Amino acid sequence: MREINIGLLGCGTVGTGVAKLLLEQRDLIASRLGAVLNLARVADLDLVRDRGFRFPDGVLVADARRVVEEPGIDIIVEMIGGEGIAKELILRAIANGRPIVTANKALIAGHGNEILRAAAEKKVDLYFEASVGGCMPIIKTLRESLVGNRIAAMTGILNGTCNYILSKITDEGSTFADALASAQKLGYAEADPTLDVEGFDTAHKIAILSALAYGMPVNLKDVYIEGIAHITPMDIQFAGQFGYRIKLLAISKNRGDAVEARVHPTMIPFGNLLSNVNGTLNAVTVSGDATGDILLYGRGAGMMPTASAVISDVVDLARNLLTGTAGRVPALAFQPERIRPIPILPIDRISSHYYFRFSALDRPGVLSSISGILGAHGISIQSVHQKGRKTNGAVPVVMLSHRALEANVQKALREISALDVTAAKPVLIRIEDESLQD
Repeated sequence: MREINIGLLGCGTVGTGVAKLLLEQRDLIASRLGAVLNLARVADLDLVRDRGFRFPDGVLVADARRVVEEPGIDIIVEMIGGEGIAKELILRAIANGRPIVTANKALIAGHGNEILRAAAEKKVDLYFEASVGGCMPIIKTLRESLVGNRIAAMTGILNGTCNYILSKITDEGSTFADALASAQKLGYAEADPTLDVEGFDTAHKIAILSALAYGMPVNLKDVYIEGIAHITPMDIQFAGQFGYRIKLLAISKNRGDAVEARVHPTMIPFGNLLSNVNGTLNAVTVSGDATGDILLYGRGAGMMPTASAVISDVVDLARNLLTGTAGRVPALAFQPERIRPIPILPIDRISSHYYFRFSALDRPGVLSSISGILGAHGISIQSVHQKGRKTNGAVPVVMLSHRALEANVQKALREISALDVTAAKPVLIRIEDESLQD
């Protein structure tokens, strides 16, 4: 049986999982592939850490460049992460004609177009299933399973850290700070959680998915990003009273001549399947014109779920090597010559329903002042609720709007913030609910 030699760059958490599967599932994989995946080299700076298993003698080395240049390595698996040395090594491996597997979402989102051009010129495959959604096969679904569909929209919970934090606030009434501390204690959040809680990690993922769904270059810089740090137990409680849960959503919609791609906290109805995705789980809904809505659900991170997705890519590339093919499945789902720039709409050009919470002083005429400003900007109010007790002379006033243009909403909120009858900056949360009347 033919052996296909794997060079693994980086043996941290996920890299260890990849090595573990290659070693412990060697026979199972061979029985499905028809060839043996041989873990020939593993490059990592830490040569002594106990990873729970032993590498064969001579496999573990410190020099990643040596692995990229070594003759006889058939597939390079990049698990280093980041956008520095990882990019350098991938481009060098491509120059050497080696197919690549990576889980590096930041690299694909930030430099994917450049790397994929290099791969196309060398007729080298680059796969990155594990960059989005952990073990959920969302990239394979878009590239292969939905090839006969025009994709209308995708909506996803794509960051387990944020989903854990919001679930803890919802279920236990925790503050954001306490929920974050719990996530850090359990290892769900980094010491510096900015990439997760400010929405950047989710933005990387929706930029990649949008490229695959619509046949456009990867465009991270125009994705609107808003994190969850301002979400309070009060707003989650109010949302529940209206039949909604708050989730950090990645939302992508095909508008024909433009695309929406945005990341922000969103209210969704209890009946929406995504509203019941809790803890560190991820899920994404894809709407195709032939399929309707489909839902993928699973572990979005972690050693073994992510390693499973990496091994899936490795096996796909091994099958290509066995049949002497490359480029059989386009990296971005469309043939390179059919990929075209599609603008991403600025956030001020999207329209949505909105939840507003104002901290209003208990004086006559306050509601009419706020409502008047909203009305002057074309924002129609669906319902008004005065909720909770007075605090420092102010009471929370909650309004739900009909569909409105974001630019008008932002103008109105700036005017309302300047009123002497409002005691704090207004809170805005967008609502995605197809049952609402415009």
